[in-house]
Amino acid sequence: MNAPHLRLLNDWQHGFPLRPRPFDALARELGCERTEVLRQYRALQAAGSLSRIGGVFAAGAGGAAALCAYATLPQRLEAVAATVSAHPGVNHNYEREHAFNLWFVMTGSDRAAVQAGIDALDAATGLRALRLPMLRPYRIDLGFDLLGTRRQCKAQRPARAAAPVAEADRPLAALAGEGLPLVEEPYAAWAARLGRSTGAVLATLRGWLEQGTLRRFGVVVRHHELGFDQNAMCVFDVADDRVDAAGALLARQPGVTLCYRRQRDTGWRYNLFAMVHGRERAQVLAQVEAAATAVDLLAVPRAVLFSRRRFTQRGARYFGAPREFRHA
Repeated sequence: MNAPHLRLLNDWQHGFPLRPRPFDALARELGCERTEVLRQYRALQAAGSLSRIGGVFAAGAGGAAALCAYATLPQRLEAVAATVSAHPGVNHNYEREHAFNLWFVMTGSDRAAVQAGIDALDAATGLRALRLPMLRPYRIDLGFDLLGTRRQCKAQRPARAAAPVAEADRPLAALAGEGLPLVEEPYAAWAARLGRSTGAVLATLRGWLEQGTLRRFGVVVRHHELGFDQNAMCVFDVADDRVDAAGALLARQPGVTLCYRRQRDTGWRYNLFAMVHGRERAQVLAQVEAAATAVDLLAVPRAVLFSRRRFTQRGARYFGAPREFRHA
């Protein structure tokens, strides 16, 4: 992948232009034509390294989600994974190195929809899923530094409540979750679908960013395709009166891309989660050890679950109409 490709994926993960002709601004920055920027983005999307250009919503902005896991017999894993991936509410589905070996995220318009989705998968698979809803985020979706030029970002402030999406704006939120069309005036295309003006669409997106409804609006990459295929979910059993302080500090450690507190469940003792993504397993393990040392977590029960296979990775459906789950 050449330098312009990497810049298109790297530089606009945050701060993608909210103006009528956004690709013109990128073309000026890169010293090329708008048509070339669009051509390259289309090629990157077709190749799988670009997921979309769109919004990443904050927890509490609308909808609900829960991290779930099945302990599946190896001979059943692929069949169970196929059933899980077929559910329209599932946006991530991974095999991980653990007795609980299939991990997925169920999303929905509200908690009841999420619970109903998990119930449907339990019934279809004959298994009981761990249900681990998020209780508090410490670092959520800060993107990937593909060029090694960014400084470590400060942890996000979890105390700030996200302004929820108004009912009238849910159709726009659904489009923001799906991603911009790769055309010269993408916001105008959204406006035409919604029966709004382009200015109104852009004003709403800007307001969501200012209010914290959107964590970011920009390029969303597929990290496996870009070489970040060593994906470790690190889990810790931290005393409830200490977990928030530990989570806030853990979120600031080099290499930590996601960090949050989750509810425990029967058979699962861990309540503090952190994700570390890298290109080499040894590097990721070293970063995990350094982070645990810095936060004084070496003595608490912990585990590191590397991913083995990715079955599903797609945008969450918080705001669109629910789709029917059909299982043969």
